[in-house]
Amino acid sequence: MISLFFSYSHKDEELRDELEIHLSALKRQGIISVWHDRRISAGDEFGREISENLENSNIIILLVSPYFINSDYCYEIEMKRSMERHATGEAIIIPVILHPCDWHDLPFGKLLACPKDGKPISKFPNIHDAFLEVTKAIKNAASQLNQNNSEFPIKKASECPNKEKTIETHSVRSSNLRLKREFTDRERDKFLTDAFEYMANFFEGSLNELKKRNIDIDTDFRRVDANRFTATIYHKGNEASRCNIWFGDGSTFLSGSGILYSSGDFSNNSYNESINVENDEYLMYLKPMGMQFHLQGQDQDQKLTFEGGAEYYWSLFIEHLQ
Repeated sequence: MISLFFSYSHKDEELRDELEIHLSALKRQGIISVWHDRRISAGDEFGREISENLENSNIIILLVSPYFINSDYCYEIEMKRSMERHATGEAIIIPVILHPCDWHDLPFGKLLACPKDGKPISKFPNIHDAFLEVTKAIKNAASQLNQNNSEFPIKKASECPNKEKTIETHSVRSSNLRLKREFTDRERDKFLTDAFEYMANFFEGSLNELKKRNIDIDTDFRRVDANRFTATIYHKGNEASRCNIWFGDGSTFLSGSGILYSSGDFSNNSYNESINVENDEYLMYLKPMGMQFHLQGQDQDQKLTFEGGAEYYWSLFIEHLQ
């Protein structure tokens, strides 16, 4: 069985937990076993356990984020020793990019990172798509190791080159610490406002890039006011697509609530789709009403991030040209 080691900052523990859930199929098939520092039992020596499991691992996952880079322990001890083992062929390193950060010029920057092209997991509309990419990369690495019948040396803690390093004492605790909570109206309103601002910037940037890449395309983005913007695509001077996106106050059924989308102008405030804020008692997320999901072939129950909501509306806007 292939042994997998997580090197990560505890600030990224929730994402590590999500990735481990995605690895469940590989664990159930006996392809991999997973170890991280939350596996340390009460009474065990913290530094010795980490060093021993790092030395005995076949695949080392670096969960890269600003917090990981900032951690002296992750960077100076775990990452450096991991790179040494990778260089000698004792282990395979897979950098997994969790959040945007300046990692390309660091020692592991020369390695092939996951997800594809080093796109941070937090930037995916649906993070499960990102974790699936990472899972497949780990599965492929484990398959290669099994095919090669690689014999990795098993070392004791006394043989580990970092054993003399000073290890800070960490408390041992469960990683299952999430509690249900109630979200206030203020939190909901701010979440929706932030999502709208992200969407406006997303559309403006996408229109500019679309114009740069296509000689026959011209575009127009206009902020009508703080609560509304319009986007238009012209093909050879003729209008090809137009949309209007705005906040709905829900004062009447026809006016709707949340972030509303309509194709064409906005003279009558009718809309084709709406996105609102919901929560699962742990996190807030965006959820479309579902009026257009049948056109997009998308899962109506998915929980969208800001980028996911913006990408959904952009797909409605540009589908006429594709």
